[in-house]
Amino acid sequence: MSVSARTDARPVEPDHLVTLARVVRRARSLALSRGNVGWLVLGGRIVLVWLPIYALVVTAMPPLRATATASAVTAVWLLALRAAFSTYFTLGPAVASAVGTVTGLVVVSALDLWAPGVDLGAVRLAETAVAVFILSATWEHVVRSVIKRRVLVIGTGRCASDVVEELNGHDRTPFTVVGVVDEPTDARAAGTSRAALEELVRILEAQRPDIVILTDDRVSAWAVEPLLELAPMGFRVVGVSHFFEHALGRVPLRHLSHAWFMSMLHLRQKRYTRLAKRTFDLVVAFLGLLVIAPLLPLLAALVRTTPGPIIYRQTRLGEGGRLYTMYKFRTMRTDAEESGRPLFAEERDPRATRIGRVLRQTHLDEVPQLCNVLKGDMSIVGPRPERPEFVEMLAQTVPFWTRRLLVKPGITGWAQLRSGYAYDAESTADKLSYDLWYLRNQNVVVDLAICAKTVSTLLFRPGR
Repeated sequence: MSVSARTDARPVEPDHLVTLARVVRRARSLALSRGNVGWLVLGGRIVLVWLPIYALVVTAMPPLRATATASAVTAVWLLALRAAFSTYFTLGPAVASAVGTVTGLVVVSALDLWAPGVDLGAVRLAETAVAVFILSATWEHVVRSVIKRRVLVIGTGRCASDVVEELNGHDRTPFTVVGVVDEPTDARAAGTSRAALEELVRILEAQRPDIVILTDDRVSAWAVEPLLELAPMGFRVVGVSHFFEHALGRVPLRHLSHAWFMSMLHLRQKRYTRLAKRTFDLVVAFLGLLVIAPLLPLLAALVRTTPGPIIYRQTRLGEGGRLYTMYKFRTMRTDAEESGRPLFAEERDPRATRIGRVLRQTHLDEVPQLCNVLKGDMSIVGPRPERPEFVEMLAQTVPFWTRRLLVKPGITGWAQLRSGYAYDAESTADKLSYDLWYLRNQNVVVDLAICAKTVSTLLFRPGR
């Protein structure tokens, strides 16, 4: 067993065989030393939530009672924030802070209503919630930027290379790879020997990982048992696909099997009911049309300056492979597909008109799709609707591509935000990895977050 690691790791020296009890004691001692940073992070969270809450209650009660009340309310709010960050980690600090703040606000408002002798006031409570959100989101953003979670990969091969390439290629991810451990020559014997256990604890002590990734079932067969003995160190163990899902919000296709899709039918999987999804779509589509209505005559007039119809109609694939007619403001010349052969759209498509390029950059060409949402053909959030002419080619070249048809296509979506235009099979597979993440994690909060990120992208990153 060996490890290839970063230069900041201490060299691993051979030592005499130690007893299992001593190994566990060393693991616990190491966990305490690693916990110093954790306590610092937790302390910052407590202080930044406690301060605005104390400022709220100190004006309404004596200082001693205000301290006790503020501490109790802070505990409630911290529990809500922790639950939100563990559930919505992938969506970023702002989204998780917003969910945790709103959840905490609801609980604290109930306590304010029913607890005797406590009257915090609705306006000041709302102001405190805003302060909690800003301070929490800022603190978590700083923590993610400064403190990287250390990742140790056990196993070699393509899976290990994928993890290293992905994390090294994204500077903003709060993870850093500290080493890749080779599996022992005799994996079956190593899984039960104390020598292998001692070797593994020396590697873990040198690298001090927060997360251990097991690359495949063969590695898991020998590594899980010694890792269980070393659990007091405080690290977490995860497979490759689940790590990508948690850390990067995508599910690479080569790490998937048909068994992965069974998780969507699991007893503990929270259902995003069709009624909730449909209600969300109708509300957002109606509000969107209401806001954009004054611009519709101007947009129609601009499109009319070039020959051709104002509204472009095209057949697309809907939920379950059902065909429907999608509406858009026309952005291309009328002879865009004069050859009769369907072509993939491009980011800077030469077939687009001058007005069409502006509409594409601002995404105003997609406003008529709100009518598709009202009709029930599309959702606000979902995979990008594909043309039926490309189905056979994509189904043959992109594994699991047809699984994206389990949900309605959307005007915006997780893949649209995280990946660019799909112009061939390879880029389509990349977008599909994000669509599959949405397929398993979709709910009202995720849809709201995607809509918020879409608005911010349109305002601050036009043309994305």
